[in-house]
Amino acid sequence: MDLLNTLVDKGLRRETPTREEALAVLATSDDDVLDVVAAAGKVRRHWFGRRVKLNYLVNLKSGLCPEDCSYCSQRLGSKAEILKYTWLKPDEASEAAAAGLAGGAKRVCLVASGRGPTDRDVDRVSETIRAIKEQNEGVEVCACLGLLSDGQAERLRDAGADAYNHNLNTSEGTYADITTTHTYADRVDTVQKAHAAGLSACSGLIAGMGESDEDLVDVVFALRELDPDSVPVNFLIPFEGTPLAKEWHLTPQRCLRILAMVRFVCPDVEVRIAGGREVHLRSMQPLALHLANSIFLGDYLTSEGQAGKADLEMIADAGFEVEGTDQVTLPEHRAGGGCGARESAEDAGCGSHEGNGVCGSASVPQAAEPRTDLVAVRRRGAGTDLAPNA
Repeated sequence: MDLLNTLVDKGLRRETPTREEALAVLATSDDDVLDVVAAAGKVRRHWFGRRVKLNYLVNLKSGLCPEDCSYCSQRLGSKAEILKYTWLKPDEASEAAAAGLAGGAKRVCLVASGRGPTDRDVDRVSETIRAIKEQNEGVEVCACLGLLSDGQAERLRDAGADAYNHNLNTSEGTYADITTTHTYADRVDTVQKAHAAGLSACSGLIAGMGESDEDLVDVVFALRELDPDSVPVNFLIPFEGTPLAKEWHLTPQRCLRILAMVRFVCPDVEVRIAGGREVHLRSMQPLALHLANSIFLGDYLTSEGQAGKADLEMIADAGFEVEGTDQVTLPEHRAGGGCGARESAEDAGCGSHEGNGVCGSASVPQAAEPRTDLVAVRRRGAGTDLAPNA
């Protein structure tokens, strides 16, 4: 297929595809999905070999968020029966992180619900970061605390944070359809604050919220322009009790096409399969490892994930290897200057969610049937007395 040959050549040269080429990837048929995976897999292997980076989420504060993001089980007015608790103490968070690190995770992602941190919250998270780093040599710590105020990114960096996550989630043109309590521009501003502070920026999207192919391409091209080091791709988990609970449109094949498109647009960036992979990729998760070079180990913020042992077995069975703490994730041209190192424009929550007609007018492929049986609310790990899934 000439399209795929062209995209492979561009990916190996870090050249941006055209919008038409990116859209064409999403428009390929299910019959061609293995060809698409094979092509994007060449780009993935060129920049990242067969390594898979493991990340582990610690939900520092769960539920009761004042924001109204339609996809989120922690949103204002959510009826989802999730765990709700206030801030974990630093020693509790460090203990939770240790479980993931023992399972092979290289990065710990510290997440807290809310619009954004107060200065006291930043102090609290800074203490947690120091506790984790003192007990775990070589660990990377990423904070995800919402919208940042001036100076807060610098304080997190000084406390030892390596990265900051804040997802764009969807296209600028449709952002107001999913959230009204803050703007797309607010999110861009926070990613830019992380960049400016010298933190490695992590920013991604949520697929499956009823968006059109054009919306998906818009947000991925916007991410390339922002130039984060890592791009998490979430697939909507339609939680009962949220506005998008009935939105089931993703198929495993569509998820693979979306991941391939992201890889072609962001060839040398850490692409992470985030929330919803178990729900929507299901038995085709191993194929997605040929596209993404990073996953979350174990559970998510408010939902349960695949067993950590099963994650490790999947990686090994698919012929990949877990990336060690002594290995550098990013290619030398991106990582050579340390966290936050950038190339020219030539280079390219933390939620997990989905929708129908919410984010665009184009038709969306309908999954065979909703797999509500695969949506399990987290009842173990942080905020509970039960052992975590790691």
